[in-house]
Amino acid sequence: MTKILLLHGPNLNLLGEREPEVYGNVTLAEIDARITALAKGQGAEIRIVQSNSEGGIIDAIQAARQWADGLMINPGAFTHYSLAIRDAIAAVRIPAVEVHISNVFAREEFRHRSVIAPVCIGSICGFGARSYELGWIALTGYLQEQGEKVKLHGGNELT
Repeated sequence: MTKILLLHGPNLNLLGEREPEVYGNVTLAEIDARITALAKGQGAEIRIVQSNSEGGIIDAIQAARQWADGLMINPGAFTHYSLAIRDAIAAVRIPAVEVHISNVFAREEFRHRSVIAPVCIGSICGFGARSYELGWIALTGYLQEQGEKVKLHGGNELT
């Protein structure tokens, strides 16, 4: 069974009411329900954490090293400056996908740089709440491909 940690960063708990012209009207609970349904449909386990604190996000990433096969993260504003979150992802060596609701490259210049992206297998942005679904598809597909590569080389399954 594939096990994924979904991490939501600061202010994402305000989705649905926070800047709807940027983030839309979908709530965090609705996003979580969509991803939970995808996980259930694939027989995967999903654990979901939202934290407004850098330390809370780092603690969740570190704890995931004991059980998770993959990590999907929307680090929010931490995307642009949290070397501590970047280092936590690098340290646990769990394949990670960075997701963003808005197109960060069409926004303020300071949002154009991610310190998180270099330690992720990929990034998805600009598709609204659907960015999470696309992130799920990308991450689980990657994990499946890696598992198949391991099987082909006579190793143990990853999932």
